[in-house]
Amino acid sequence: MIGKRQFYINGAWVKPSTANDHVVINPSTEEPCAIISLGGQADTDAAVAAARAAFPAWMTTPPAERIAFAEKILEVYKTRTEDLAQAISLEMGAPIDMSREQQVGAGTWHISNFIRAARDFPFDEPLGDHAPNDRIIHEAVGVVGMITPWNWPMNQVTLKVIAGLVAGCTMILKPSEESPLNALIFAEIVDAAGLPKGVFNLVNGDGAGVGSQLTAHPDVDMISFTGSSRAGRLISKSAADTLKRVSLELGGKGANLIFADADEKAVKRGVLHCMNNTGQSCNAPTRMLVERGRYDRAVEEAAEVARSIKVGPSSESGRHIGPVVNETQFNKIQDLIRQGIDEGARLVAGGTGRPDGLNRGFFVKPTVFADVNNDMTIAREEIFGPVLSIIPFDTEEEGIAIANDTPYGLTNYVQTGDPARANRLARALRSGMVEMNGKSRSAGSPFGGMKQSGHGREGGKWGIEDFLEVKAVSGWTPDA
Repeated sequence: MIGKRQFYINGAWVKPSTANDHVVINPSTEEPCAIISLGGQADTDAAVAAARAAFPAWMTTPPAERIAFAEKILEVYKTRTEDLAQAISLEMGAPIDMSREQQVGAGTWHISNFIRAARDFPFDEPLGDHAPNDRIIHEAVGVVGMITPWNWPMNQVTLKVIAGLVAGCTMILKPSEESPLNALIFAEIVDAAGLPKGVFNLVNGDGAGVGSQLTAHPDVDMISFTGSSRAGRLISKSAADTLKRVSLELGGKGANLIFADADEKAVKRGVLHCMNNTGQSCNAPTRMLVERGRYDRAVEEAAEVARSIKVGPSSESGRHIGPVVNETQFNKIQDLIRQGIDEGARLVAGGTGRPDGLNRGFFVKPTVFADVNNDMTIAREEIFGPVLSIIPFDTEEEGIAIANDTPYGLTNYVQTGDPARANRLARALRSGMVEMNGKSRSAGSPFGGMKQSGHGREGGKWGIEDFLEVKAVSGWTPDA
């Protein structure tokens, strides 16, 4: 049993003010794997005070020096990749190979991209040639409470922490209590990089405790949150009392529009993308919209691909999917699969219950429904599991209408051999991101959504901008 009860506050590992143990469960075995402590108000206050005290000096540290600290964090991060991979695999169920390559690799990717973006970022610039005595200064927001999820932990920790650091903010990180071990390792990485005391702090806790305390705290200037839309609404209401800035990266119900002229790998690619990370991704393409002329073939192919996906413990090597994160998620997914059947969707792969041979652990069958309509619960709610809904459409206009008929707006996908149609859909789809024909977004591209998928952007220069205020100065004397 791993014991990790301390918090990282003001550059030191400290005991919680009051003992409040929380058991972390290995979702592959349903057995306890670690014990952490959940923080209380005194711990939150201590972390906020440390960040507040460190802010003036860190804000005025030259950007080049802040970037140098990010470079040092990247250097140390690379020495701890196996520790991070093992922790993520153990606590949230990502298969170990996937944990090494995708989960931990996401952190390396984002740190590197922020360093590149920060080097070119205009933290201090003239307004324009027409106004030689006007200056635009991009200044850190202040103390930031960062609340990160369990499903892509290092992805989200690095998107927030590194952007905040290079922007000049100080911070308190509250990782998910479901997957806290990797964040504690990250705190060790930051400590080894020699960041000034108080710039980065970590307090473990749950949403009702430390999460709510950070959101309501008068000395926290901004909350950066990734999680459910329900929690995002509660955070927005709580933060309104202190008028703090709120950046939200919330849920999704991505549509993947597959036209009759799409390439032969489009359906397989869509199914595998939906099932990746056991379906626990906010940008997963969970609604597959297929043009009528290709629909029957697509349904058969999707079912075949789903049935070929192996499910197994996270500790085993190989290209399989692991369990979902906990019993609550498992039961929610089972209920939604049952609801899909009851509402008349045609089950063509998977279904309720655990896969054959897995009698323990939160394992879910890769599941595909056909003949879904957009009014069904499985087409409306974010399931956050390996469940795909296939919906037919007849015209381009109908496909767009179905895709946009959702409260979410994170990522949509387009598969077509017609470049002009692809470009039309990219403009017509109401989402923060559109990925077409299997091409992923490039380094430095912003991540974020519209509608109930949140607001704000993470990644690249936009991720840095999220943590900055814009100050307009007149009467500036150049070169003084």
